[in-house]
Amino acid sequence: MSNAELHYKPITEQAALLRAGDLSPVELTSAYLERIAALNDELGAYITVMGEQAMAQARQAESEMQAGEDKGALHGIPVGIKDIIYTRGVLTSGGSKVLADFVPDEDSTIVRRLDDAGAVLLGKLNLSEFAIGGTIDHPFGTPRNPWNTEHTAGGSSSGSGIAAAGGLCAGALGSDTGGSVRGPAGFCGIVGLRPTYGRVTRQGVLAMSWSLDTVGPMTRTVADCALMLNVIAGRDPRDPTSSDASVPDYTAGLNDGVSGLQIGLPNEMFDYEGLDADVRDSVLRAVSVLGEHGASSEEMALPMCENSGAVFIGVADVDCAAYHYEWLKTQPDNYDWSTRTRLETATLTPAWAYLRAQRARELIRRELMAALEKYDVIILPTGPVAAPPIEASTGKPGGYYQGKLDIGRRRYTSPAALAGLPALSIPCGFSDAGLPIGMQIIGRAFDEATLFRVGQAYESATEWHTRHPAV
Repeated sequence: MSNAELHYKPITEQAALLRAGDLSPVELTSAYLERIAALNDELGAYITVMGEQAMAQARQAESEMQAGEDKGALHGIPVGIKDIIYTRGVLTSGGSKVLADFVPDEDSTIVRRLDDAGAVLLGKLNLSEFAIGGTIDHPFGTPRNPWNTEHTAGGSSSGSGIAAAGGLCAGALGSDTGGSVRGPAGFCGIVGLRPTYGRVTRQGVLAMSWSLDTVGPMTRTVADCALMLNVIAGRDPRDPTSSDASVPDYTAGLNDGVSGLQIGLPNEMFDYEGLDADVRDSVLRAVSVLGEHGASSEEMALPMCENSGAVFIGVADVDCAAYHYEWLKTQPDNYDWSTRTRLETATLTPAWAYLRAQRARELIRRELMAALEKYDVIILPTGPVAAPPIEASTGKPGGYYQGKLDIGRRRYTSPAALAGLPALSIPCGFSDAGLPIGMQIIGRAFDEATLFRVGQAYESATEWHTRHPAV
């Protein structure tokens, strides 16, 4: 089997080949490492490639399989992780010069869970500095969208989106504070999940906002996303914010269909003046496909969510500035201009403004929770536009991460984050310029299974997930 046939195969197919003995973990890992070597300079997906360690893990997985040991669906599967997740003895930079020499002396719980599952860790993936978004000068190379390298891959889990979409790993992990999994997933044409707050441990993960941060999988199919969540979900005694809610097998009900499910379509997300027509039309066509398979949908209102972008900035940036306060004093010149400006601005936010943002956040949470008593899921675009050019997607004045445009586009990903709810982005078409478009599905707390069920029904009826960039 050629490497070209291997690198875009879903994890489910790779795992079946490994179990049948038709493919070895060493062969699969070598295929990805060769592809990384050929494309990473162009795409900027990885900060650190862990080639020797990955091959050692692949050889171990091969020996285990030959001895009849089966560690599950990720056994022998090569994955990448965002470079805010601690890896013992390996650089964890946060995408910043501030931590350019930081090498943790322990693995995060997530890395230990991947290792226990027999996964092969290819390396650490590029990102917006400290997962904040809007980075102008990436110290480890500019991340580029594999569909068009002059366009952004989204932030902040840029490298995770690139690697999964471009076939530089079988699956990736990103983090999502206000949209940093879903945004790159939408821009890169892959599946990305923001889990319920507390569903996945954050022990050994650099923080942005203590009350918003989550870690989630980014893959080429819905089933692969469910497989990865199976491995990383669950209570962690080392993370007091992790939930002890039971973890189901997220693959069990994937093919149950959507018959009888009720979908809410928020007017505020489809009537927004900044929403591109091709994005709106693609998402509405996707909803009609779900309707053809038995789901019902109707327009509804989420008036408070219209303000969610400003509320998110009022909460997350202040939390983040508190985390970075000492570094801002001792290493200000090691920050990217955009990051530093945003954090220093947040340090000037008065307590009354932060508290008002928290109160508004609670109103948004209640609004979503009330809507989800009636609707099984809420569907909206992942973002208002397809991936902008890189030059327009940084924190420079007038760009995608500045001013009114920044606040407006955040209304799409901020509501689920502020409410602590799970949200899934799946590909649902392409813009007139040939760039991917994402559809976002928001669900009830700890009900990721329903999101996967809806996503799988749509994926099974369409072919967007089978399209890959020509890299």
